[in-house]
Amino acid sequence: MRYFLLFLTAAWVTCSHAQDQSEAIKTTVNKLFSAMKNADAAGVREVFAPGAILQSISKTKDAVKVETDTISAFAETIASLGKGDADEQIVFETIRVDGDLAMVWAPYKFFYKGKFSHCGADSFQLVRIGGEWKIQYLIDTRRRDCEE
Repeated sequence: MRYFLLFLTAAWVTCSHAQDQSEAIKTTVNKLFSAMKNADAAGVREVFAPGAILQSISKTKDAVKVETDTISAFAETIASLGKGDADEQIVFETIRVDGDLAMVWAPYKFFYKGKFSHCGADSFQLVRIGGEWKIQYLIDTRRRDCEE
């Protein structure tokens, strides 16, 4: 019985810790989208790790292209928008954590100035630096063939 209680306690602590990490990861990701919606360049920069990579996959009739953007250029673009212009709405579908590495898969819908623009999926790789989760890598797809 004592071993069973010890096992239950260990399982509870492990699950509780994993849930705490998932919430901290969600907070970092949500800060990005909040900063985007508020046209806050400093807020955008704050959630990314030094040397972070930002990419998008686009598709034409003939080819698939992967475009890379700098965090600074992305933040400047966001700052040039009005508050509320960029509204990306995500669903946290999958979060995986191994120590200081995390992965988030999140389908999204993007609205520009209140109108539906496109949808896709965001794939985040996050690293815990100094106790804080930072986005190290973000790649997304962009499609128009989606339900609103």
